[in-house]
Amino acid sequence: MRQSLGVIFAVALGISVTVVSSPAAVLQEGQAVPTFVTPSDVAMKDGPPALPPGAQFAVLEGNPKEAEFFTMRLKLPAGYKVPPHQHPAIERVTVLSGQLHVALGDTFDPSKAKELKAGSYMKIPPRTNHYAFTKEETILQLTTIGPWEVIYVNPADDPRKKK
Repeated sequence: MRQSLGVIFAVALGISVTVVSSPAAVLQEGQAVPTFVTPSDVAMKDGPPALPPGAQFAVLEGNPKEAEFFTMRLKLPAGYKVPPHQHPAIERVTVLSGQLHVALGDTFDPSKAKELKAGSYMKIPPRTNHYAFTKEETILQLTTIGPWEVIYVNPADDPRKKK
């Protein structure tokens, strides 16, 4: 009996591995199609407008302007600064390359920043004032729920209000 259960388990495991490794076998009519994005697929463009000039971005999934899950890739140049700001929703960021320096607070003070190297992850609660800067080109991945907004502590820092 034990041997029979082992064989049944092994066969079931083999079938489940086969199904999982074959996306076409899992998809049903009306289901969403899987998304696969390679680095060469990512077409960066200038912006987003809510960030100071110099940043580039690409939306990998979803729509940051809508109340839905989305993933955005951001490329920040060396010496880039984002003044103190907050977001209405949780901010979840993974540093893919470079280094991001981040601190909490209403006033930009680089000495208080924590260095997040490639591979680091951060989660900042909604309505938490924070700021960031780079010393080298840095690529981030932001994954959260929209609509994504940047609300600057000092409205004069908002690049959308500058001509």
